[in-house]
Amino acid sequence: MTTTHFYYTHSLKRFFFLIGCTTFWFGAAAQDLYDLNTIQTIRITFAQSNWDYMLDTATAGSDGYIMAQTVEINGVVFDSVGVKYKGNSTYNANQAKNPFHIELDTYKAHDYGGYTDLKLSNVAKDPSFVREVLGYQILRQYMHAPLSNYANVYVNGNLIGLYVSSESVSKKFVGKHFYSTDNTFVKCNPIGGAGPGSSAKPNLVYLGTDSASYYAAYEMKSDYGWSDLIHLADTLKNYTSSVEELVDVDRVLWMLSFDNAVVNLDSYIGGFAQNYYLYKDDNNRFNPVVWDLNEAFGTFSQTGTSNLTSTSSKQQMSHLLHLNDTQWPLVQELLAIPTYKRMYVAHLKTILAENFSNGSYSTSAQALQALIATSVNTDVNKFFTYSQFQSNLTSDVNAGMSSAPGITNLMNARATYLLSQAEFTAVAPSISAVEVSNSSPLLNSTIWISATTNLATSVYVGYRSTASDRFIKITMYDDGNHNDGAAGDFVFGASIPVEAATIQYYVYAENNNAGIFYPQRAEHEFFSIQAVIPQISSGQVVINEFMAVNTETQVDPNGDFEDWIELHNNTTQPFSLKGVYLSDNAVNPLQWKFPDYATIPANGYVIVWADNDTTQSGFHANFKLSANGESIVLSYVDGTVLDSITFIDQLADISMQRCPNGTGEFEMNTPTFNYFNCIAGIDEQKTMHPYFLFPNPSEGKFQIASVDPIENVQIRNVNGQLIAEIAGLHEKIVSVDMPTNVPGLYLVQVNGNVLKYILK
Repeated sequence: MTTTHFYYTHSLKRFFFLIGCTTFWFGAAAQDLYDLNTIQTIRITFAQSNWDYMLDTATAGSDGYIMAQTVEINGVVFDSVGVKYKGNSTYNANQAKNPFHIELDTYKAHDYGGYTDLKLSNVAKDPSFVREVLGYQILRQYMHAPLSNYANVYVNGNLIGLYVSSESVSKKFVGKHFYSTDNTFVKCNPIGGAGPGSSAKPNLVYLGTDSASYYAAYEMKSDYGWSDLIHLADTLKNYTSSVEELVDVDRVLWMLSFDNAVVNLDSYIGGFAQNYYLYKDDNNRFNPVVWDLNEAFGTFSQTGTSNLTSTSSKQQMSHLLHLNDTQWPLVQELLAIPTYKRMYVAHLKTILAENFSNGSYSTSAQALQALIATSVNTDVNKFFTYSQFQSNLTSDVNAGMSSAPGITNLMNARATYLLSQAEFTAVAPSISAVEVSNSSPLLNSTIWISATTNLATSVYVGYRSTASDRFIKITMYDDGNHNDGAAGDFVFGASIPVEAATIQYYVYAENNNAGIFYPQRAEHEFFSIQAVIPQISSGQVVINEFMAVNTETQVDPNGDFEDWIELHNNTTQPFSLKGVYLSDNAVNPLQWKFPDYATIPANGYVIVWADNDTTQSGFHANFKLSANGESIVLSYVDGTVLDSITFIDQLADISMQRCPNGTGEFEMNTPTFNYFNCIAGIDEQKTMHPYFLFPNPSEGKFQIASVDPIENVQIRNVNGQLIAEIAGLHEKIVSVDMPTNVPGLYLVQVNGNVLKYILK
């Protein structure tokens, strides 16, 4: 059996030091701000003593930020920072401890380890202080969710109290997890907040084609997107069979199963159908992100169809809540599809087995309480007593208008109840082994995946090349013809193409009763295969064309005119660009690394946008090209240079390109973006070299450019008659105004080389 491994993404810490008020950061994405083992210290200083009144006034009015004189995070000081109160039911102008939203970059370009927004919850609904942090800790095992921990918050030197600090679901968040930032982005909370008097619910019910019908229930975080949101709601209602084209169904099923398992009713499955985000990725699919877990583990009791007033009713809440309710289409429409329902139950079983049946959640909760006990005890503005904090892990506590169940009292009984239900006791198939025909396949080869199962009637393998792709599902067969052994032996097989340096995959099996994923956290976790990548030799992949001043020639996928570099594969075989770097600095050739999944097709082209904006989708390098000249270097990490070019001053909207295509010397020419160079013909291009005349044709005014100084220019008509002559120039760019307005073909002789010019 071939051994395979889970694919994990690890983030390295950043390190910093402080000089004056300037912060310097080094390394990969920082985790320090959300380290679960430490309590952060945040000190806010306002110049005004009536800061609370100012924040209350802003909340009651435009909800704008008030400038703090400084905000200090773990000893790092930032000046001129935006601060405001946040929250709906947890905010009250008459209480001392209100939730904060700190925006470091409101007035200046500050960030702390790459983070600019701090969302600080005042723990107004949770005697245990662990619900939100514990909930996110569990959820991150199964889908992308915010990081979360604790912070002691001071204002003007006074301790306000211990807060929960959770990562903001912002463009930075979606860029990190979904690899783009400019697509439709929706916050699914009613404008003005949810409550008994609000009828607006972001439940994805289809309300017709008028976007105004949706304004009260959703907050659009992107510049556009209402038509996308309406299309999703319409598809859920009328075209459910196509829903996987518009939404990541697996992430939705993980969200629904988590919310149900931990009785998180201030969520999509609850009375207000809120507290989640939707982001549309570059695969045109919406991805859900759960937000606001302060009332998870049974504190919120309204399902929307009933009120679970007792802990026992929460312990025994149906796992099929809203199965037949049209006001919750994500539940009703998706779980009406048998396979999705079996997947949903499989996810629920995984959450229960990995966190509650084994008691690990209780161990985690106890560790969190041990970490924060002293801070809770010294929090004079907390909403519950220290005794209630200590007891709420196991015992119910009255939480104002509702009850906060003891977390273990709720969840131990809930796990037992759910696992006793018929759909949980139904005999599911098992997957005892998954084998790969070749654990080190060649790029662009085909491999077989085989799964040894028991009691499975249907099996598929999902595969993709990169985390930004959607999984492609391929049916596996037990017919003896798909590398699956004998027909009917419960070994299923299918072939998948190796189209990139890494292949990620998982297997799902089901029968009429139940389903199972392998690995069980799929699609969030998966197996991976590393392909054997042929090394590129010099001349096989080259820098073929580039433009350093792009003002009107070609826009990138975001609609911007940016510098660009074109690579060309001169061979009949595709190559992986894993381990290949591009740079505009020969001293630092490893400036920008191609993603591991990047490939260049046989005889094909790849465009890299040199715009110093790596947050955009596609290949965007972390440098720009200089119009005054510099170098471009294509190399491997070991220093092997595949190609390089050093160039001088560049002209706007004129490219430098190899002629002949892929092999010739560089010359200025009309750009042939992502296409074969020298379209005017090789012989004519050679005649033009090293001079370039543009625009051509024109109405009598043109320029001549050269890499070498131009000494003289003669212009003749087709009969050889001299029309004009300019001598003694010694310039690299010469502007010419034709002395005639007679249309036709003219011959322009530059330093003895003849160019053709058409006067129109």
